[in-house]
Amino acid sequence: MRILHTADWHLGKKLDFFSRIDEQKEILDEICQIADKEDVDIVVVSGDLYDTFNPPVEAIELLYRTLKKLSKNGRRPVIAIAGNHDSPDRIDSPDSLARELGIFFFGQPHLKINPITVEGHFDVIRVDEGFVEIKIPKYYYPIRILSTSFANEIRLKQFLGFEDKSAQLQEVLKQRWQDLATQYCDSYGVNLLCTHLYMLKRGGEVLEEPEGEKPIRLGFADLIYSDGIPSQVQYTALGHLHKFHEIGHSTSPVIYSGSPLAYSFSESGQKKQVVIVDLEPNKIAQYRTVQLLKGRPLVRTRFKDIDEAVRWLHDNQEALVELTIESDNFLTASDLKRIHEAHNGIIHIIPVVNNKRLLERSEIKVNLDQNMKDLFKDYFKFKYGQEPNDEILTLFDEVSTNTLEKED
Repeated sequence: MRILHTADWHLGKKLDFFSRIDEQKEILDEICQIADKEDVDIVVVSGDLYDTFNPPVEAIELLYRTLKKLSKNGRRPVIAIAGNHDSPDRIDSPDSLARELGIFFFGQPHLKINPITVEGHFDVIRVDEGFVEIKIPKYYYPIRILSTSFANEIRLKQFLGFEDKSAQLQEVLKQRWQDLATQYCDSYGVNLLCTHLYMLKRGGEVLEEPEGEKPIRLGFADLIYSDGIPSQVQYTALGHLHKFHEIGHSTSPVIYSGSPLAYSFSESGQKKQVVIVDLEPNKIAQYRTVQLLKGRPLVRTRFKDIDEAVRWLHDNQEALVELTIESDNFLTASDLKRIHEAHNGIIHIIPVVNNKRLLERSEIKVNLDQNMKDLFKDYFKFKYGQEPNDEILTLFDEVSTNTLEKED
């Protein structure tokens, strides 16, 4: 049985002010093409479907359209769980309709879906809280999926029925997973765990959470370790970290698939991929990655010469850029204009002034007793190294006058 594992789509996410929705449409279409080309039987999306609890309409439409395409209108089961960026209630809300298309949402960790038959394609034959067993006709064996969507420590303990508040999350999850595995996961089927957590290998490398990501790990008191995964589980499909990682041993892979796009400049240069997993009963899972090619690369670059920077920008139009400029003087308005005209994907410009005397002279005291217009002049001179021209001052007068009128 072949599974496609992906995670951390973050639909609706922006890079600072820059929308990534068009890139997300391209990359999700590429994932759909890979699923068809690889003839996968099941798709698993391990959380962070959206970037915020209240995503824009365009992101919601893109999620539903993509999952419908991945499910091939009900012919292929799709499992999608909530991550720490998702609202559990929003993820669960379309489930009754989505199930008819073979899409199963798990927003709350304790969700129990109803058995269903998608005529001629597959049957959901056994269910429990955070568990589903699916039988696909062309295989003599079923697949059992343990799912734990993200929730904070208090909610997880509440949902999973543990009243002992002192119990560590590691032990709470370990016990819950083991109870499900003991009851449902024998060697006559294939067994998979899908979850969105910060998980490490005990004694292994401490993995960094993505830059700009909402952190799950707070200190080291409640880390989840891979040795809490039941021995019956053949593959664990993780979400949260944006870089591909294998943290489990080779006999039972525990994999972060990573995000399909680079979402911060700390991810620049990372290869993005989906994971294709082949499972058979009582055998070691075999997996491989398929690289994703769509989306604009994120590039951090540094120059000491404006002309050289402008030439590079002209030659690298596809990149989204964090540009650092080293110089002995402050960047002028004309410098900034040249840089921005050279490229439409500049996200940040970071000026680094090496002239210590100039920096010392720039540390001037501000006279707060001035009127608003004089304060603006001082700020403009400090920011751009020159006085504002008459056109800018006229515009300032218009804005300030309109503001005062509205306040009156």
